[in-house]
Amino acid sequence: MTPGSSHLSSASPAASARPGSDAASRQPVIIAALRTPICRANGQLKSLRAHDLLAPVLAALLDSAGIDAAGVSDVVIGNAVGGGGNVARFAALQAGMPASVPGLTVDRQCGSGLDAISLAARLVAAGGDPVFLAGGVESISTAPARANRSDDGGLEFYTRARFVPPSFGDPDMGVAAENVASEFGVTRQRQDEYALRSHGRAVAAAAAGVFAGETVPLETSGKTVASDDGPRASLTPALMARFPAAFVAGGTVTAGNSCFDADAASAVVITSLKRARELGAADGLLVLGCDTAGVDPTLLGIGAAVAANRLLAAHGVDAAQLDLVEFNEAFASQTIACMDALGIDPARANADGGALAFGHGYGASGAVLVTRLLAQARAAHSATGAEGLALAMISIAGGMGTAALLRYSRL
Repeated sequence: MTPGSSHLSSASPAASARPGSDAASRQPVIIAALRTPICRANGQLKSLRAHDLLAPVLAALLDSAGIDAAGVSDVVIGNAVGGGGNVARFAALQAGMPASVPGLTVDRQCGSGLDAISLAARLVAAGGDPVFLAGGVESISTAPARANRSDDGGLEFYTRARFVPPSFGDPDMGVAAENVASEFGVTRQRQDEYALRSHGRAVAAAAAGVFAGETVPLETSGKTVASDDGPRASLTPALMARFPAAFVAGGTVTAGNSCFDADAASAVVITSLKRARELGAADGLLVLGCDTAGVDPTLLGIGAAVAANRLLAAHGVDAAQLDLVEFNEAFASQTIACMDALGIDPARANADGGALAFGHGYGASGAVLVTRLLAQARAAHSATGAEGLALAMISIAGGMGTAALLRYSRL
């Protein structure tokens, strides 16, 4: 095992544990995944707090998977800028789950949702055939104002938490994206082209009804919100070229090739292979391994590639073997840099668009990646019978990255 990594299986993806063995029965598997519409912050979902976003997803997951809520072992949810109070517990109760079901809220900033799923997978691997609901949520619209208390008792408000000590450098996200573009030679042209492709794919997928089966409609302000509102069909190369540098004078990172803030929730049902079969699940994503890595905080956008590279090496997987790749597109510069570092053609990532088109719901975004992968894997199997490998990865404020290696399988 590589120092600092957290792998759930030492076998390569080409190999399987002996059927019926204890290791096989404890194999973590994701059997259901859903999300809310992903909407611009201060937009259509602005009146819904984090628990209001998450509770309908939890309830829908239980219904879709045919699970008795009383049999859920824990609800593990990532959240980055909420008001505290353990949103996982709050949302579970609001979803109608019994008081006997506990909740745990995880904060690894942008990676929170994926790390919550990774944590649940590790708990499944520990044994006991538990059933977890795991994922992430963010209501940026209703995030509380934050302030430090000064020596005289006054309040000094701030817009974001500090991620690392000043001596390490603590750049704003846009500045860090410029650092990555400069360090790894990612041009403005490549960033703009990637962002346009993300929007184009998202628009096409929405028109084809690709997201309908994974999205839980929400009731708010007397109306139903059933679809994402970020993807733009109107973007053109000429329009993208008009955006000025947004963070550094003369830079390459613009509003057009950066994500926007979004409100969203996403969660999965994860359990052991043995329990999944008992529940009658037909298929799922086997969680082969997870890894979180630390990197230079001034180049935080490359964190996902470091974690993914280590994870793939530990499992004997070449990037060319991956069938599906989902990366959180906070910025085109870091997306391209990570793909280049892994030897993956950026065009292979995010088949139906990513956060550049949908927006970035912080704590929810990592869970959205997994939800997308399950839907894509099922579609691919339906079309070709494939049972392929998938990679989810996300870079994280403070200089980190998390990756999860998954394999779609009929159970």
